Amino acid sequence: MKKHLAIDIGASSGRHILGWVEDGKIQLKEIYRFDNSQIVRNGHDCWDIQALARHVLLGCKAAADIGEIPETVGIDTWGVDFVLIDERGLPVGDAVAYRDKRTDGMPEYVDSVIPFDELYAHTGIQKAVFNTIYQLAALKKESPEQLEKADRLLFIPDYLNFVLTGKQVNEYTDASTSSLINAKTCDWDREVIARLGLPDRIFKPLSMPGTVLGGFTSAVQSVVGYDAKVVLPACHDTGSAYLAVPARDDKAIYLSSGTWSIIGVEIPEAIATPDSCAANFSNEGGAWRRFRFLKNIMGLWMIQSIRRELNGVAYVEGKDGEATSAALAKIADWEKGKKYSFADLEAAARAAGDFPSVVDAADKRFFAPESMTAAVCEACAESGQAVPSTVGELVQCVYSSLAQSYAKEAKLLASITGKEYTTLNIVGGGSQDTYLNELTAKATGLEVLAGPTEGTAIGNLIVQMIASGEFEDLAAARKAILS
Repeated sequence: MKKHLAIDIGASSGRHILGWVEDGKIQLKEIYRFDNSQIVRNGHDCWDIQALARHVLLGCKAAADIGEIPETVGIDTWGVDFVLIDERGLPVGDAVAYRDKRTDGMPEYVDSVIPFDELYAHTGIQKAVFNTIYQLAALKKESPEQLEKADRLLFIPDYLNFVLTGKQVNEYTDASTSSLINAKTCDWDREVIARLGLPDRIFKPLSMPGTVLGGFTSAVQSVVGYDAKVVLPACHDTGSAYLAVPARDDKAIYLSSGTWSIIGVEIPEAIATPDSCAANFSNEGGAWRRFRFLKNIMGLWMIQSIRRELNGVAYVEGKDGEATSAALAKIADWEKGKKYSFADLEAAARAAGDFPSVVDAADKRFFAPESMTAAVCEACAESGQAVPSTVGELVQCVYSSLAQSYAKEAKLLASITGKEYTTLNIVGGGSQDTYLNELTAKATGLEVLAGPTEGTAIGNLIVQMIASGEFEDLAAARKAILS
């Protein structure tokens, strides 16, 4: 029986999940899990890329430790962030995280070089301050010497694949999030790159999901104790998650629910029209040149941030927490020292279900605030609504706001695509949040289908399994999820 290993890394944690096919059904076994958090380096919020590489190896070794040697391995992560490497394969600068404030003002600068409607017509990617194009513009302004030294740009999963195999390859789906890929050619948009004055040499040819990179390097084999083929899944986690949606028909909207809520549909060709531009929808590349027509919504990041604040945990070292302390002082039933679980917050929200205030979950104020609690309360006050005064009201406000955002975007999807949708398929960790699912069904008027929870890992495994000949195609693999 063939075993495969999905290494699924998100913005807050990572996991290694073994997968195999038994009696026509995909089976899963988590063998390793680790935390992923940002650190401050050289004045920026960064990823500890070497710690991530170490955890990738430790998780692979964990498979050998339990006698489960995978035949193939695949890595997926979030998009847009990158590592620049020189001709020796060494990092040039830090892996700055997408929530870092270096991109403040960069969308306006890029607009002055390439008006957004023109950029969108090329790439079909929504305007978001964290996009790779804005990160590179910021780097060019702040540290141009790094671009001068760089030989290649590798996105986070590309760099981790380089650690495993010694091969430097850019995977298409992750690169498609950059706003530097042409939506028609599915390749780097050299015109956009040239107009921004970025070095063309760092953008090397793209590889598609299903590509076999080869085996582990001898150094990696000595650490983990075996060799395995590294296969490119849809390396962007949303690309993998969408593959795992067991939709009943073509009337389904997909919602990948986690730190980000990503709502959209699968389409055969990009929609880069003035209407989709005005609605700020993205056309992200998927496996087998499919497209994911979608929009990023702030997601459970808002709940996660509030929970950290309630529990007295700072988001990034060095932040003094004064804004959080001031905001929490106004929450009447907040208990200092209490450790609130997500179940606690859901129960509190249910008890405050009649609290009416909602905020715009797409508001940039919620992207990386000093205090999420303060940001939510301020947004309510500015709009003339009741300000949350209890933990339940605070979380209920966020839950209702997310559900209303899903409903708004679902209507826009129907309008732009000209299709009627009947179901909303939710995958990822957020699919377990029954209260949010209930509010979403009520707000959208759609039937909500929840699961699989480990959708991203399953989608990663599906590509490995198809490459290994265990499934003929995606349709066959999706049947194995439903069975």
